[in-house]
Amino acid sequence: MERVAEYQPGSAADFERLYRNSYRRILGTLVTMLRDRAAAEDCTQDAFERAFKAWKSWRPDAPAEAWLHRIAINVAINGQRRERLQEAGALVLRLGRPSPPADVAAVAERSELLNALRKLPPKQAAAIVLRHFHGYSNREIAISLGVPERTVASRLAAARGRLQRLLEGTRAAPKKNG
Repeated sequence: MERVAEYQPGSAADFERLYRNSYRRILGTLVTMLRDRAAAEDCTQDAFERAFKAWKSWRPDAPAEAWLHRIAINVAINGQRRERLQEAGALVLRLGRPSPPADVAAVAERSELLNALRKLPPKQAAAIVLRHFHGYSNREIAISLGVPERTVASRLAAARGRLQRLLEGTRAAPKKNG
């Protein structure tokens, strides 16, 4: 694996490179967590804005993308809290959903695995995505989530167990005929 050149805190060019190199992974993490592509895109942009404002104070003792994931995950979790409060009444009034878009990302979002991931608590889903979609180590995940490495290990174990049960349940469910 080729080593990526280090980033310099406060360098606009380095932040732009970080943005280009990590945008899709950050967005993918948030789509999985939030279950809504539009909300994930909004949170991703918000996270990059916040990161840019804090870029001068970023310390290179942690990987830049892990630091960025931490900001993005916090933005998403805080956004979910606000959204739940605002949508409680609106959900009662909603009469159905719009038809899903017919793009490749939408098809992937409906896959069996992603459906199971969406049933996990957001912090467990984030740990699984960072490990298995992005290849982060426990240390990098711990930095991203702002938790001790032992917490990462327990979240990953709990998430794997729950995913296994969820996926076995979908395979064992009888198909309806007719």
